[in-house]
Amino acid sequence: MNTTNHKTHIVQDLFAFILIVFMAYILQDFLIPILFAILLSVLVYPIVKFFETRLCFNRIISILIAILVFSAIIFFIFVAIGIQFQDIMDKSDTYYDKIVEKTNILIRETENSTGIESKDIVGSEKLEVKEIVKQNSNKILNFITQSGTVISDFLFTPLYMFFLLLYRSFLISFLYKATAGVSTKKSMRFILNELYKVQQNYLVGLVSVMGIVGLLNSLGLVALGIDYPFFFGFLCALLLLVPYIGIIIGSMLPALVALATKDSYWYAIGVIAIFSFIQFIEGNFITPKITGSKVSLNSFVSILVILLFSMLWGIPGMILALPITASLKVIFDNSVKFKAIGFVLGQADEKYFSSRAKNRLKIWKKIRKEKNK
Repeated sequence: MNTTNHKTHIVQDLFAFILIVFMAYILQDFLIPILFAILLSVLVYPIVKFFETRLCFNRIISILIAILVFSAIIFFIFVAIGIQFQDIMDKSDTYYDKIVEKTNILIRETENSTGIESKDIVGSEKLEVKEIVKQNSNKILNFITQSGTVISDFLFTPLYMFFLLLYRSFLISFLYKATAGVSTKKSMRFILNELYKVQQNYLVGLVSVMGIVGLLNSLGLVALGIDYPFFFGFLCALLLLVPYIGIIIGSMLPALVALATKDSYWYAIGVIAIFSFIQFIEGNFITPKITGSKVSLNSFVSILVILLFSMLWGIPGMILALPITASLKVIFDNSVKFKAIGFVLGQADEKYFSSRAKNRLKIWKKIRKEKNK
């Protein structure tokens, strides 16, 4: 009888999971702006609280000022990126000709050493960079906006942020009432505090890491003498919003500029090497030190959820994957039924990487110390 009930619960949980994923896919245009609004509300909330408590502003005024300041900063960043990118595109034909010239040298060397004709390698037609971008502009636009319209994301997200911050106390009371049958108010308050800490730690840590990585990238490009060092350095850091993949994409542009503007191929290789080294430092030292143990997802789970969320929601899914999974881990850790899932999402202790012989040696050393006392 117990076995039958257990199997029934498994089937129900599996069906509920499939239903949630299906609804998340169908309602992505509605859910993505709200999820971004929740994350950004957590980031903006300390500013709102400062205006309300320290400056004694009205709640509505405090929220409006915070959102307007935040929106202005984001707008300024994207305008600056757009202006700089347009300047680079104006020189794209020159860059393209220099890259083709250097590529032709490699092709001739390959032709001389292997006997393969150059027309079999590059073809006979020459396309301008701007023409290629123009021909594929629709594909690029569809790729960027595949998980929801730009208008929806940028117009409704600030509106959702305003109402989430305005009704925050009311919504918290609603959660207390909605979970009264399965959890005490004290337990729910603890979970909400943990969720807030996780998101705040992740967002503040991410901004700090982006600043540090952007500075390191820029200094590396300055040392190599690459054009637009601070633009490329902080653009690559901004792409840390897409974990693991963003920095790979971000290193390609300065590498191409280095290939076009420098006499040696080693400058382009040096750009990729420097960015890869900084990525290693960021992943193993900077992020763990700044973010700490609040967002304690192991690397294997992080990669898996990024891939799964990218399949579900595209690029926005890749950005939202880690904060959503970190929030789910907090919920699972405080649930008896799903505690095991929370465990497997988290960081593995050192004992799981140690051999049996090493563990026995540690126990023997501990026993020996106790005897010597």
